[in-house]
Amino acid sequence: MWRYIVRRLLQMIPIIIGISIIIYLIVHMVPGSFIANQMHNSHMTPAQIKHLEDLYGVNDPIYVGYFKWIKGIVLHFDFGDSFMYRKPVTWVLGTFVQTSVKLALPAYIIEILVAVPLGILSATRQYSKTDMILTVLAFLGISFPTFFLGLLLIKIFAIDLGVLPLSGLSTAGVTYTGFAALWDTVSHLILPVVVLSVVSIGTIMRYTRMSMLEVINQDYIRTARSKGLSERVVIYKHALRNALIPIVTLLGLTLPNLFTGAIITESIFGVHGVGWVSLKAIDQRDYPLMMGFCMFVAVLTLLCNLIADILYSLVDPRVKLK
Repeated sequence: MWRYIVRRLLQMIPIIIGISIIIYLIVHMVPGSFIANQMHNSHMTPAQIKHLEDLYGVNDPIYVGYFKWIKGIVLHFDFGDSFMYRKPVTWVLGTFVQTSVKLALPAYIIEILVAVPLGILSATRQYSKTDMILTVLAFLGISFPTFFLGLLLIKIFAIDLGVLPLSGLSTAGVTYTGFAALWDTVSHLILPVVVLSVVSIGTIMRYTRMSMLEVINQDYIRTARSKGLSERVVIYKHALRNALIPIVTLLGLTLPNLFTGAIITESIFGVHGVGWVSLKAIDQRDYPLMMGFCMFVAVLTLLCNLIADILYSLVDPRVKLK
């Protein structure tokens, strides 16, 4: 297995290089620049503008700028300095990603614990009222735009009922300790975590249902039932294990999507995470921070795919990693 992992990591290198080229080209095709934004907000002389352009490398040919950027990454793991924060991009992302993890990790756990069992239930009761109700709920969750669902929950639970906080991750101007501090954080997380998880729950539930239906209609499942095995053993020991491979693939892709999906969610709920700061970077044309965030998501996606491939061999012994 270790040889397989090392080989896959080495195969990622040219993929990451290709991704970095595409990211660099696309980001530098975005109209406007950080300096142009600064010109609108202050009165600078042409000499000052020229100095800033030289300082930030705006006038460098695009291939020169790319090689400077990739050289810093390879030699020093340096993605450059954020224009807005005037600090290394790695420091900015590392600081704000901690907040995003507080949203993404609970949402990811909720998705697995809710969507997979409901998908199994829907498949085992195909065409029943339970299946129809779950199908309708799944499509509602998939169809709701994130921003609309977020604003709707804020209107109901924060404004009308007043049972949950409106925004942020803590109550401003109040210092709690112990359990009160824990509850304060949890209460602020409830609404954004629900918004992050609802859309994915519907998708994973439908995917689980489809995968289970393909398995439970096969001959070996009918044979297991004919041997007198209980329905629970047939479904959870024989059918589920073989249906998990496509589900594991989807779950591997869901985690990176939580960070990209958090861009809207964090903006709606005023949570200063990596999604919020990346949106701010786009608005301010903070090129190093924009590229750093894109590379973070790309590498996370590749690593999650690798983990999913490794899990295949644990889920299904027939899959061998070579």
